[in-house]
Amino acid sequence: MFEIVYPSNGANGFWVFVLVTLAIGGAAAVATGRAIATTWRPFWQIALYVLLLTAVVRFLQYALFQQPLLSLPNFVADAAILFTLAVLGHRRARARQMTTQYPWIFEPSGAIGWRPRSVRHGGGALDRG
Repeated sequence: MFEIVYPSNGANGFWVFVLVTLAIGGAAAVATGRAIATTWRPFWQIALYVLLLTAVVRFLQYALFQQPLLSLPNFVADAAILFTLAVLGHRRARARQMTTQYPWIFEPSGAIGWRPRSVRHGGGALDRG
């Protein structure tokens, strides 16, 4: 079943995918997304870095485990997975930034989100009415 979705050479293709794409490439993708967020670079740069990272992952699979290098289905699958992980890393870092640097405006909303802080009507400095 795995061979239909992700063509590979040999019986260990699934484990090569798990090791190189998910473990090594996934950790690098999360770190890439986090780095882009913490340096306040634009979101679209994730796509550029993920394409480069995908090329590196494909090369590692080819050089270390004799997997097909120029396989479009594998490249697209790797890129989609790495992009998703990079976006999650970016979102988590950005949520942490927004709630840490602007705690009077934003509060956490889950692991990868933030929302405007609700105004409490207790006669405080924010009460204008």
